[in-house]
Amino acid sequence: MIRKIFVLLAGMLVTVAVYAAGAQLRSNHPDSYTVRKGDTLWAISAKFLAKPWLWPEIWQANPQVRNPHLIYPGDVLNLSFINGPTLRLQPGVHREGDAVSAIPLDQLRMFLKDMRVVDSSTVTSAPYVVGLEQSRLRGSVGQNLYVRGLQGQPGQRWAIVRPSHMFRGYDQGSADADLVAHELDSNAAMVHTPWDENSRDDGHYGKGDELGVEVSVIGMAETLRTGDPATLLLLDSTMEVRTGDRIMPIDDHPYDASYYPHAPKSDPVDARVIGFADAMDSAGRNQVVLLSVGARDGVDNGTTFSLYHPGETIHDDVASDSWNRGVGEKVTLPDEFAGHVMVFRTFDRVSYGLIMDSLRPVHVGERLRMPE
Repeated sequence: MIRKIFVLLAGMLVTVAVYAAGAQLRSNHPDSYTVRKGDTLWAISAKFLAKPWLWPEIWQANPQVRNPHLIYPGDVLNLSFINGPTLRLQPGVHREGDAVSAIPLDQLRMFLKDMRVVDSSTVTSAPYVVGLEQSRLRGSVGQNLYVRGLQGQPGQRWAIVRPSHMFRGYDQGSADADLVAHELDSNAAMVHTPWDENSRDDGHYGKGDELGVEVSVIGMAETLRTGDPATLLLLDSTMEVRTGDRIMPIDDHPYDASYYPHAPKSDPVDARVIGFADAMDSAGRNQVVLLSVGARDGVDNGTTFSLYHPGETIHDDVASDSWNRGVGEKVTLPDEFAGHVMVFRTFDRVSYGLIMDSLRPVHVGERLRMPE
């Protein structure tokens, strides 16, 4: 995956040692490969390596490499066996603007810039829109908003957010979870969420402990006058603002555009896939999933997990003395490998992940393990 792979001197070949710890060539690897638009380091490495998520060790094994996120369409990778297997990169003729991105940033932009996950108390205690200019039901750009609980100075700019989803852990009991969600729904005007938790009946949603509330940024406003309520001017919006929308500081930190796959510090304890962004029943390669681990668990951008489907519990009718099926002792089958997922944005207790490859459809409840 990719934003850029190498710092290159024009017209020179850069040699990169292939063998790093655990990095093994595929038996059907090509002798050369020409980089194409839309490629990722993961996909390119998968053509040569049995474990493509080890690509950082491959590129960084050579001290000549200064930035393993520089690759362009037209560059050619040649496999050489001089002093052991090596990859030689032959730069093509390219411009800076032709570099391939680390991940499909345009497709993930709403997750990187327009969504946040905070705890419910942050949402319920945030300043909120109590009314709109001329008693309108909906506010649009250029109109005034009246906000309660806002502390700030004239000219200060704010993000307008709307809660869109309550995330909960998998198989964790919480008697208060539904009450919290109901409170947010009535007071903060919940909107349609891409995670579609209410369309499922697998026993997960609405039952686990709260992991955080997702809010979507829907606009930006500037303080005109302080007070209670304060007067704000709506500068821009992606949808009509309404009473109950919350006001939060603008997050002006640039998102990370470089991602280095790496294993978690330790095997996660009962970490799961708990939702899909753009799928209903299952997800696959290049789709976004929500994971029940976050910064509190030591997860950061680039953390890579293997996905395993929990083994089914069946009856061992062969070992039973009965002729009736389904009455023998219960046996839990081994978990089945489903694919790899890489974290591209983390919050306190949850993370957004991108499925990098998959051998089978990924479902809610898949377990996260070390990427082997």
